[in-house]
Amino acid sequence: MPDSFIREIYQHQRKTFFLMAGPCVIENDQLPLEIASHIKQVTSRLGIPYIFKASYRKANRSRLDSFTGIGDEKALDILKHIRDTLGVPVVTDIHSEAEVQLAAPYVDILQIPAFLCRQTSLLVTAAASGKWVNIKKGQFLSPEAMQFAVDKVRESGNEKVLITERGTTFGYQDLVVDFRGIPVMRKQAPVILDCTHSLQKPNQSSGVTGGLPALIETMARTGIAAGVDGLFIETHPSPEQALSDGANMLPLERLEGLLEQTLAIKSVLSS
Repeated sequence: MPDSFIREIYQHQRKTFFLMAGPCVIENDQLPLEIASHIKQVTSRLGIPYIFKASYRKANRSRLDSFTGIGDEKALDILKHIRDTLGVPVVTDIHSEAEVQLAAPYVDILQIPAFLCRQTSLLVTAAASGKWVNIKKGQFLSPEAMQFAVDKVRESGNEKVLITERGTTFGYQDLVVDFRGIPVMRKQAPVILDCTHSLQKPNQSSGVTGGLPALIETMARTGIAAGVDGLFIETHPSPEQALSDGANMLPLERLEGLLEQTLAIKSVLSS
């Protein structure tokens, strides 16, 4: 489903960016569809191609008692329902070769988490699914080193690969986006900027990841100015009540205004 507009980006034929957005994780039956419906309405009005994102299961959690999901099959069914009901492509994380087989029938894009971006068997298995593969850049990798992750997918016979920038580890409890890496990685594949996870403050003594959500709009605007092909934004009607990554989410009500701003920046760059 996302093939047409992403292929246009590969061919430098599209003047706008695309949006991956949704909650961090599938929390219940109703909320994901409500969020997706709202974003679909906004992006349709603005002419921005939209991909719904949500994890069906959260595997990388700081504490054992952190929320991980409502059950794999139930969450994947919800993702498929959103895809079928709204006619939008969907993306979700996978963490093992077995999860590739589990998730692929329900989604359009398989996302490789940053900590797993060098996991050869996972990349090869994801490539073999024939789905688009979105590789999140490891917090520990240089932009140049992402070429090897991209090559693992392409050399496995799948040209449909994307890169997501989500910040580089800076000290123990911070992440920094080096925008010099955007043009480097765009030579490898289309680049998406994760405007929310790149503002995380991990490794807190409480075991709960913090964040800098007040800078999400700044990150998005800067990313568009730097030439990214897509934006990745986690959003929720009430981030303070979200069951995962609430400290890094954009309130849903602020998304439309942000997209209008970024479209204005993109139009200037494209003129």
